[in-house]
Amino acid sequence: MNIIDHDPAAHQFSTQVDGHRAELDYTVADGVMTITHTGVPPAIGGRGVAAELMRAALKVAGERGWSVNPACSYAAAYLRKHAPAHDKRHTDELLDEALEESFPASDSPSVGGSS
Repeated sequence: MNIIDHDPAAHQFSTQVDGHRAELDYTVADGVMTITHTGVPPAIGGRGVAAELMRAALKVAGERGWSVNPACSYAAAYLRKHAPAHDKRHTDELLDEALEESFPASDSPSVGGSS
């Protein structure tokens, strides 16, 4: 277990492991914590450091009554794997919303035949 530091002014959770710094960045708007980035250097990868950062972020979000929007791929994967069943539907809705914002739909091509 690593010591996780939270810097609310910088919207960041971080930890030092073997001289390497890992971080989780987020924004907060309208009661939603959007996790925008998790970064773990390869030298300390595979040790569960990103998961520890996620647990710390989710704890703070829960304490403050914020919902969580997992905009970064790691956060999305973590929530898919670890979300309680009652939160699964809400998590899936947030993931769909984040994907729509990241990859806006374009006009679909006409289907079949000519006009």
